[in-house]
Amino acid sequence: MPAFELFYDFTSPYSYLASTRVEALAQRTGATLRWRPFFLGGVLKATGNRAPIEVPAKGKHMLQDLARWARRLGVPFRFPAVFPVPSLLALRAAMAADKEGLLVPFTHAVFRAVWVEDQAIGKPEELAPVLTAAGLPGPRLVEAAPGEKEALARQTQEAIDRGAFGAPAFFVGQELFLGNDRMDFLEEALLAARAVRPA
Repeated sequence: MPAFELFYDFTSPYSYLASTRVEALAQRTGATLRWRPFFLGGVLKATGNRAPIEVPAKGKHMLQDLARWARRLGVPFRFPAVFPVPSLLALRAAMAADKEGLLVPFTHAVFRAVWVEDQAIGKPEELAPVLTAAGLPGPRLVEAAPGEKEALARQTQEAIDRGAFGAPAFFVGQELFLGNDRMDFLEEALLAARAVRPA
């Protein structure tokens, strides 16, 4: 059975878009998906990359591009009032959620809060209710977040060491597919790993 990894940050709108369809891709290809939160700010700094919003022309184009993608995928999307989204607390809490087998519902809840409902997640008193409303142990996960600082740093460094320079970053083995718009190539690789030709 083929396997792949998704490195993502809640501040990344393209990671949100990828999150809305990556499970269907895994099902189509018979692949195992591993969700892996990482700190995009650290990745950008380490690789000398810049977020599109930091370049005026890219930022303007990104807003149009995101709207196009949301329409194509048929998913709700609203650009948040505060951007970049302060995601470090949520990422650390996500690492705690992973230990409890709750990472997937945690991830969907936070992405929806940020990119659909325009809810703040940067402070404990903001994030905990978001998680609780999704049926997750919000206060406990938020309380555990500080203890996951090093684990998140290690996971972020791993992605950097493997060649990631943005988000979402997919890996099939050591092969990198960077971006929501590279998921067709990702699917081809997963099908090839099954020795099945893409349709």
